Amino acid sequence: MTYPEGFLDREERFPALHELLNSYADAGYSFTDTPEKPGVALQAYVRQVMRTSGTLDSVIAEIDDLLQVGLFNEEIADDVDLLPHINPPAGHTVEQCLATIRSHLDRIRNGGAYEKSPVPRTGWEWKKQFPEIWMLLGARFNQEFSRFYASHREALDDHLSLNDEESLTELVKELEYVLSAIESDAELEQVADILGLQVYPPEGLTLRQWLTEMQGIIKDRIRTDAS
Repeated sequence: MTYPEGFLDREERFPALHELLNSYADAGYSFTDTPEKPGVALQAYVRQVMRTSGTLDSVIAEIDDLLQVGLFNEEIADDVDLLPHINPPAGHTVEQCLATIRSHLDRIRNGGAYEKSPVPRTGWEWKKQFPEIWMLLGARFNQEFSRFYASHREALDDHLSLNDEESLTELVKELEYVLSAIESDAELEQVADILGLQVYPPEGLTLRQWLTEMQGIIKDRIRTDAS
């Protein structure tokens, strides 16, 4: 779709709702919640937003705003067009699905239980919880790797040169968590694939060894820059 010049630069009316619907888009572009139980996409979203205070209030307010004005009201047509288009189940409308989501979110906001997990369950959730790893693997070690870099170390050095200490410190923390939380090498490979890795580790190293090696190099760079 072609948008008018400057259209995509304007402030979104529903940014929190947009992020919520991204979770549904990643999980198959379908609303799967019932009044009794939130679906996989909503469970993933809730686990992530509970890490940041105030986000539930924002997304509930935006759902209220949209439902009050009306999904098909011309007043918000351009804003709605920016949102991922998620399919309702047969016999239901998008508005009904959003109302169900709102009910679950409000219950959780008021102390209701939600499904917890030590590690993410969906691709969206992995990327949301580990954005620095996603940036490293997805930006430096994607299918274009050989076009830009002669070696894995050159790609890592490029990443180090383009990111500040705060981002690199967070990257180290994310790597530490993932390497300790995922004991299976097969599962680690699946997670790395989700987070954008599209090349093999350097010759002679397993994926776990390579990620651990990169973690050490990043730590050394942070210490060097701080001295």
